[in-house]
Amino acid sequence: MDLHNQMFLGNSLQRWLITVGTALVITVVLRAMLGLVRSRLKKLAGTTATSWDDVLVTGFARVRFSIIAPAVFMLSGSTLTLPGNTSSVLSRVAILLLLIQAGLSFSAAFSFWLDDSRRKRLATDPGSVSGFGAIRFFGKFVIWSVILLVALDNLGIDVSTLVAGLGVSGIAVALAVQNILGDLFASLTIILDKPFIVGNFLKVGDFLGSVESIGLKTTRLRSLSGEELIFSNNDLLQSRIQNFGRMATRRVAFNLGVTYQTPPDQLEQIPALIKEAIEKNDKVRFDRSHFAKFGDFAMVYETVYYVDTPDYAVFMDIQQATYLAITRAFAERGIEFAYPTQTLFVTHQTATAAGE
Repeated sequence: MDLHNQMFLGNSLQRWLITVGTALVITVVLRAMLGLVRSRLKKLAGTTATSWDDVLVTGFARVRFSIIAPAVFMLSGSTLTLPGNTSSVLSRVAILLLLIQAGLSFSAAFSFWLDDSRRKRLATDPGSVSGFGAIRFFGKFVIWSVILLVALDNLGIDVSTLVAGLGVSGIAVALAVQNILGDLFASLTIILDKPFIVGNFLKVGDFLGSVESIGLKTTRLRSLSGEELIFSNNDLLQSRIQNFGRMATRRVAFNLGVTYQTPPDQLEQIPALIKEAIEKNDKVRFDRSHFAKFGDFAMVYETVYYVDTPDYAVFMDIQQATYLAITRAFAERGIEFAYPTQTLFVTHQTATAAGE
């Protein structure tokens, strides 16, 4: 049988066989090369500390020959003489398949890199991983947006006109959903600038709570009384935030008063007694203690010291121990704490005989 003269859809049977055979060979060679590259990269990844080779391995592992093989056959078929614009359609469909494969590989590699970074951060800074969900969303959005634009350009759609049209309509959409977009951009600000992270204890206006999660639109805090506090990210960044989680040391200042009947020699001893009571504790730095002023009903001493930990429970333990030590020291020496009192002076005059 003369294969050269046997025609099918405008092409000789010989040409069909050559085209199909070429596509099969290319597919087999690509599969073998990809397997070889993947195995070599996997071995290399096991011997290096960097994660970039692991990222490449993940990207190659996402290659699907159920997508590649049809694309190769369509590209090969587009070289044949086919009726109408069939060759052009096959070529465009093949490119679309290859673009989908590229999107899958890049998306998988990006996810692996993000998960690897998250694992490393968990060991050193657990609170910083809160924004990885938003980064994953925006990263994949960018990857598939680029794939979509390239695919539309491959289909003959004027992408520049489309982008310009989307820009105009995007302004209208942005105005309609400006609050949502404001929260999305605020979440990016929180992720990049890190004014707080998960686990930090915040004061926002009159509300206090520990950060539990940072989402794309809202940030959630757990209050001291147990309820969940939900703030939109945009409103949160526009508020004045006190971040107690970033506190390195805690400055403590307190006043105490003693009665006016306290002898001068005992008044001189009081700063030393207070200093001794404070320095009995660990993680404290005594600053000063002075007879500060004459109050309405007490002689007032002002004391300042620092607690070298932001832990509130530790601070309260130190403060309690300090106050108890001062109370014992004063009791041993008969020094009395002052409290609001009034002294009433009454004079008695006896009537004279002349005035009777």
